[in-house]
Amino acid sequence: MELHAGNTRSALVREERQCCSPRMAFDHDAPRPAGSVLLLRNGDKGIEVFMVVRHQESSFGAGALVFPGGRVDSGDHAIAEQPDLCPDPSGLDAAAMSYRVAAIRETFEECGILLARSRGSTDFIEAARLQEIEASQRAPLCQGEISFADVLAVEGLELATDVLVPYAHWITPRHMTKRFDTLFFAALAPAGHVGAHDGTESVDSIWITPGRALAEAEAGHRKLMFPTWLTLQKLGQCGSAEAAIEAARATAPVPVAPELLGTEGGAATFRVPAEAGYGGEVFRMMAPA
Repeated sequence: MELHAGNTRSALVREERQCCSPRMAFDHDAPRPAGSVLLLRNGDKGIEVFMVVRHQESSFGAGALVFPGGRVDSGDHAIAEQPDLCPDPSGLDAAAMSYRVAAIRETFEECGILLARSRGSTDFIEAARLQEIEASQRAPLCQGEISFADVLAVEGLELATDVLVPYAHWITPRHMTKRFDTLFFAALAPAGHVGAHDGTESVDSIWITPGRALAEAEAGHRKLMFPTWLTLQKLGQCGSAEAAIEAARATAPVPVAPELLGTEGGAATFRVPAEAGYGGEVFRMMAPA
């Protein structure tokens, strides 16, 4: 999809509204809505992204190196409808905004990074404040003892949904039993927010360059799912975290439901839309050793 500079923002908003309609959010025959975040920073060897390793007993992506994220739940919808917790200068409806809420919530649960501000502030919460919030709120939230709305209310926070830039849109193919309609957002990691896995859903975490993640997967040391593999390839073409954000702002993500063409010799061949911007249509990916 080609967009002129003058209409890029409106096109991005329109894309989110279309893919996050209320019908999509509640239709039991549709893939489950989910949100994920590519947290970016600049390292000594170039752009780095924060990733976690799923638990081997996870029902989806077991043992895989993934970007933090998860499915949208009813609490995310409720937060999306509360302007004091989730201010929205972009005009997205609650169904679309709930993807962003879920992405931020899951990122806090899985890696302890919270894209939020004190109410009325324009700055992210500082690292010292984050440590206090994490120490008192993260475990109870992960254990279901409190809700994410409770965390925001008690701590006087509002979500920084405006920093999330749509980066990719993947839909699990129909032949798979567990399906998700996932919006991947890119965001610059707040200064001082280091991140650490929760030890439950995720068992390891790392700041890593896209090139290293891909190389380790090719060597059999990492397990990558196909959407993650292609997204890392695309991300690796950017020279800096800021460049990746600007590239994402320039183009609305094309929904991709990969078509499995076949498997042979330990590799799977997939087709994706050429207009999705991954540098081709047909890709062959080796399965993890």
